[in-house]
Amino acid sequence: MSGKPRAFVAIDFETADYAPDSACAVALVRVEGDRIVRTESRLVRPPRREFVFTHIHGIEWAHVEQAPSFGDVWPELAPLLEGVDFVAAHNASFDRGVLDACCEAAGLPAPAQRFVCTVQLARRAWVLPSARLNVVCEHLGIPLKHHDASSDAQACARIILRAREEGHVVD
Repeated sequence: MSGKPRAFVAIDFETADYAPDSACAVALVRVEGDRIVRTESRLVRPPRREFVFTHIHGIEWAHVEQAPSFGDVWPELAPLLEGVDFVAAHNASFDRGVLDACCEAAGLPAPAQRFVCTVQLARRAWVLPSARLNVVCEHLGIPLKHHDASSDAQACARIILRAREEGHVVD
């Protein structure tokens, strides 16, 4: 890559149940050049009251009952993607699937940007026993409150930044 590093957004979702349209939290971290310039995080009221993954992320129906739906939240967050070259996520197929399903359920267009997976990046860049987010963050000295959407998205952004700093091909 030549010239100034390109802009990207790291994204993370927490979901309530096994369905990809069940986002209950979302966070986006915008990076321009080598700096995080904006972080946004929202709780989201999923389409169903059932929470299967509270034991993982700590979010339950009482936390999101009065929160806006994804259809109300996404139009506020989507402008963060303007002008970025890619969206990064740790296990990108999961987050892309949630984003696409939530956009479809809300009748909104899904973003067109390609996704870069930091799991795959970590596997290429570093020799680690696992590419799980907590393992990668521990190896790189990145602070993490695992399964908190904002912390996970910030960690993902920092993984990309570290890989760039060390000369690894990110995209």
